[in-house]
Parts: sequence; C-alpha cells; structure tokens
Amino acid sequence: MGPIAVVLDHTTATALHDPKDPYNEAVAAFYVQASGGLGTLYAPVLSLTAGDTERPSLLAYIHGLRFITIEPFDTAAAITATELLHVGHPWAAVHAIHAARPCADFPAGRFLLTLTPELYEGTGAQAVHPDQ
Repeated sequence: MGPIAVVLDHTTATALHDPKDPYNEAVAAFYVQASGGLGTLYAPVLSLTAGDTERPSLLAYIHGLRFITIEPFDTAAAITATELLHVGHPWAAVHAIHAARPCADFPAGRFLLTLTPELYEGTGAQAVHPDQ
C-alpha cells in the first residue's frame, strides 16, 4: 500500500491553523506524516475560502504550508458544487466532497478528514474524524 491521499475540509484546516484548537495536534499529525512522504494532503480552495470567512488568514496560512496541495476550483468542481448546492449541501462542504470522491486520478477516492463527518453522509465521500 502506498501513501494515502487525504483531503482537509474547512473544519480540519481551521483546526490546523489554530494551535489552541482541541484537534490541532491530531490534524497536525497528518501534516507530519505528509512531510515524511507517508501521505499527501489536499485542501480544496473553496473550503478554505469558507473557513477564512470565520477564521481570517486561514487560506493564506494553508497556502503557505509546504506539504499541503491546494486543490483548485475548476469547472468539474463547479459542476459538482452546483449539483450539491441544489440538493441542500452547505457551500463550505461542496468542494471537499468533489475532491474526495472517486475520479480518474483517485479511482478509490481520497479520505476526507473532517471534524463533522455527519455533514458528508450519503455524498460518496469517505469522511473520517482525525481521532478515528
């Protein structure tokens, strides 16, 4: 088994940004593993934008981290986001769902690291809490 691919949503990105957050260390452990080549972390830009509305400078902070790849909001992501928004999913979650679902580059999908796994039930994303 090779390195795992993990998508951070707005909740886990915020936890990583805030050293006082109770889940900071758990999320930071994923970052340490990524820095050692044991996995790859992705952060969807729309999710970071949503998080930045509540935690100013979040997007710039995550963008500055060497071992996190910012996932762009392209046309395919926009189409998925529109579909998900129409059925009631929050805008903070739609890009993370798109990034975590199976696709050509990740046929099995990517794990979605979140503090609110219930938000992603029934979306096709493999949502996991950092304490699991």
